[in-house]
Amino acid sequence: MKKTINSNSLGSIKIALCGLILGGAIQAAMAHEEPESKVTGNMSIASDYRFRGFTQTNYGPAMQGGLDWEHRNGVYLGNWNSNVAQDLYNGGSLEMDFYGGFKGAWSSLFGTAYDVGAIYYGYPRSGTLASLNPIYSNTAVSNTEVYVGLSNGPLSLKVNMATSDYFKMATLLNAPMSTKGTTYVDLGYSQELGGLLFGAHMGVLNLKNYKQVQFYQATELGSQPLTPSVSDYKLSVGKDFGDNAVVSANYYLTSKKGYFQTDAYGLRSAGKPSLTLAFTKGF
Repeated sequence: MKKTINSNSLGSIKIALCGLILGGAIQAAMAHEEPESKVTGNMSIASDYRFRGFTQTNYGPAMQGGLDWEHRNGVYLGNWNSNVAQDLYNGGSLEMDFYGGFKGAWSSLFGTAYDVGAIYYGYPRSGTLASLNPIYSNTAVSNTEVYVGLSNGPLSLKVNMATSDYFKMATLLNAPMSTKGTTYVDLGYSQELGGLLFGAHMGVLNLKNYKQVQFYQATELGSQPLTPSVSDYKLSVGKDFGDNAVVSANYYLTSKKGYFQTDAYGLRSAGKPSLTLAFTKGF
């Protein structure tokens, strides 16, 4: 028997069609929605690895890379690695950093972004040179810091504080007081102009209980005495060639180029002014 369509049936069909269309639109939107979490990576080759203005590779090249996991609620974890000079890290030739934290933004403060977290610097096989040369200690070098960062537009400010003996300085020097509480203030500026990426940085390291290190430097190594703080500066320009491939040139300068040395003998300053080149690829 042929079935006729009354007004009620027609309304039901319209509702069903609307439901199908709306459901499809929601599914399409969800398909383009930001994933709940993501993993990104980076690899780079640099002519020198500078950490807070001072060379970590005795002015030699470095290969570096890392992985980052980030949840859309702001939680993140990551790892970053680089080769370093064995003499500088008591036998360790690899730096492995592990970090995690939480970041977000305050819309009420004109979109100011914040970042709070902690980072651990480790150096596998650090301390192994003690068996070869008595000037070295069997102490494994490491460092742990907490940090708070703020950024707005091209400007950023970040403060790190050591929660352990700063890179085991007091332990290595047999000093009576720990350098725990050492702080590093990082002020940065970055801007893209005319297809180029410009950046500027100034950092200030304040070494806790520096006087004991000053005494050791003056009596044992014959180096110039330290002061409570040292500043470092960087100017950079880069070009993004697409697909997260960036070539950059960076000029480094420190207020006291001999504040740290490139090895345990203290014969070469680690903070000499220099220009470095780097290629970085993100994926």
